[in-house]
Amino acid sequence: MSRLITLFTGQWADLTLDDMARKASDFGYQGIELACWGDHFEVDKANSDKDYCSQRRELLEKYDLQCKAISSHLVGQAVCDKIDERHKAILPPHVWGNGDPAGVNKRAIEEMKNTAKAAQKMGVEVVNGFTGSSIWHMLYSFPPASEKMIADGFKQFAERWNPILDVFGECGVRFALEVHPTEIAFDIHTAQRALEAIDNREEFGFNFDPSHLHWQGVDSVEFIRAFPDRIYHCHIKDAIVTLNGRSGILGSHLNFGDPRRGWDFRSPGRGTINFEEIIRALNQANYQGPLSVEWEDCGMDREHGAKEACEFVQKLDFAPSNVQFDAAFAES
Repeated sequence: MSRLITLFTGQWADLTLDDMARKASDFGYQGIELACWGDHFEVDKANSDKDYCSQRRELLEKYDLQCKAISSHLVGQAVCDKIDERHKAILPPHVWGNGDPAGVNKRAIEEMKNTAKAAQKMGVEVVNGFTGSSIWHMLYSFPPASEKMIADGFKQFAERWNPILDVFGECGVRFALEVHPTEIAFDIHTAQRALEAIDNREEFGFNFDPSHLHWQGVDSVEFIRAFPDRIYHCHIKDAIVTLNGRSGILGSHLNFGDPRRGWDFRSPGRGTINFEEIIRALNQANYQGPLSVEWEDCGMDREHGAKEACEFVQKLDFAPSNVQFDAAFAES
């Protein structure tokens, strides 16, 4: 099958796109998944400057790189979230504005609509990202959260995202939610409920990232089997659970990289995710999109890790069989 192996640029936004593209090419990648922050892909410029997207493409072509997806995780987070001072650090100034929560939500919705238009201009068919969630803080039901409160959260998600998805549909672009803690969908059950909330419309699917499922104890392969036709994009990111009797699975308010944490992200192949079974499940689901490395490992130099990760995915990927191995013994 030989899927395209790409590198997500979100963790490299401190570099210019030219520097990032050169490094990705040197590491051995065939493409990059452009983050809509830093200077990698600027939605406002894509929509206002008729030459911007062609110039981005020319830059990538200089390094023999393809682009099949852009990612708008940060702005998407602000669509459904209850806005507070944390969001100022992740949002562009024109979305944050004066920080009034209702205004931030509204501007984030408009920015996501504009992101669909920018993706169309760039010639990509998938925008990866987050949705945010107004009910994530109710995860542990104390003080008790009623079923109506949870249902209202999914209703709000549908009310805010359906108009966005209308624009995605008009543009021929699909939105792929990275199922993730703090989003409206963070496991199999909530992913199903999110789909039901928007009447299973085709513009909405998932950016499959096993790292966020793994540490929760959710089987990544079962996620693929549950939504085989909704895997619109795939991240390759590893994780490891390191519970030692002192730490908990919730992270203990310790930041990534702290050895006291109960789990952490690792460079692909360095954690405990079974990528062999994931590739087999993706083959069964007929997923033919990119395998995009999202590199996060606080314990490893990122350039060493990104190069090693590319080599790991090259060895990992394989096409499904088109013949039964014992067909030669079948009776004629």
